Amino acid sequence: MMFSMTAFARAEATAQNRHLVWELRSVNHRYLETNFRLPDALRQIEHIVRDQARAHLKRGKLDCSLHVDLISDTPRIELNRPVLLQLMAAIEQVRREAPEIGAVSPIDLLRWPGVLDDTPADDQAIVVAASELFEEALTQLIQARGREGEQLKKLISDRLCEIDTIITDLKPLTEDLAKLQKEKLLQKVADLNINLEPARLEQEVALLAQKADVAEELDRLSIHVEEARNHANGSGPHGRRLDFLTQELNREANTLGAKSVTPQTSQRAVDLKVIVEQIREQVQNIE
Repeated sequence: MMFSMTAFARAEATAQNRHLVWELRSVNHRYLETNFRLPDALRQIEHIVRDQARAHLKRGKLDCSLHVDLISDTPRIELNRPVLLQLMAAIEQVRREAPEIGAVSPIDLLRWPGVLDDTPADDQAIVVAASELFEEALTQLIQARGREGEQLKKLISDRLCEIDTIITDLKPLTEDLAKLQKEKLLQKVADLNINLEPARLEQEVALLAQKADVAEELDRLSIHVEEARNHANGSGPHGRRLDFLTQELNREANTLGAKSVTPQTSQRAVDLKVIVEQIREQVQNIE
């Protein structure tokens, strides 16, 4: 199954009179990068959920946020006394070093991260609930990435079929290149009113036909298309390999355009480059 790197998931639950909400956002990235925003009292679970993410995801930038709210008819304020005492001791030390500093407002103390504690650090039930809820959100995220990945797979498959059509259209045009080159050369000779030996003429025609020959490029395009199709239908991850194959398709398209000597082949070469660029843009989102 092909997976996109772009998705969003949200999961919520209640535990120990608290409302927990995980929000996961994933976008494309060259490697796997995980960022977590957690309440200070639940910072201990970061390594757990990070390992969970790395076990299931291969690439993408993943931003995860956990919100914990107290469920109560009568709101109450809980102080994290250890953090508060440490903060007050630090303030006292600063005051001794700089006596000119005035008194610190109690409101400023309450705004310090960790002073107000709405999730007890020793509440193991909250820790377990948050870890399990993250697994649920991660499952939703993977399913969303899978659905989008299958859509990308279809888009890429359609574009590969279009490349097959262009290759089919170009092959008959290239078969008459030698004849076209000879006709052009004869016309130029006639316009210049000069005489060329038949052997020299055939030599020049052969040289021009060789320079304009794109059979090798068409064959390689067919090979790359088939390889991309096989890889898209195979086991993942798919992104890096498809990105490489897209570069190779673009290389052959550029060579084809450079060798084109007729308006028809030039136009089809341009069409090919447009399709390859469309594939490249979609591949950037694949895991």
